[in-house]
Amino acid sequence: MQVKDVIADRPDVLFVGINPGLTSGRVGHHFAGPGNPFYRLLHAAGFTPIELAAADDQRLAEWRLALVNLCNRTTRTAAELTRAELVRGRRALEQKVRAMQPTLVALVGVTLYPIAIDAPRAERVPGPGEKPQRFAGARVFVLPNPSGLNASFPSFAAKLVWFEQLAALVRFEC
Repeated sequence: MQVKDVIADRPDVLFVGINPGLTSGRVGHHFAGPGNPFYRLLHAAGFTPIELAAADDQRLAEWRLALVNLCNRTTRTAAELTRAELVRGRRALEQKVRAMQPTLVALVGVTLYPIAIDAPRAERVPGPGEKPQRFAGARVFVLPNPSGLNASFPSFAAKLVWFEQLAALVRFEC
């Protein structure tokens, strides 16, 4: 099943995942894996007034949020994506950003940053947080992957800090 983009006109934040996992691909909704706290993190950070379920992902547009994937192919892990898929995905993402004109592009996962941002390694700032580069005119912020399998940010609290920083930046900008 295809996972449908969540589209919003000039969203405050365009969240970008790398690609749908197996559960998301099976049910057709973003971040639907068991135990994935993406929607809890959004609510706890103040992006949404209620805690959504993955099946409600299209409602994100109600709060000026959009959500897409770099690649649409469902895989067990992102490592299964080919270089050609990633290059095509980056070009498609650039078109989506130009069309939606978000204030901020939030890359969901630190491994997505060097794939999406075409900058020399020396100019890339590692880890989560705001980045000096722009993507198709939008500011860039990197979030840790919300998956429970993320060993670098294993707890909800370790991930929430970054979602809260993004929320604070959005409140300041908008």
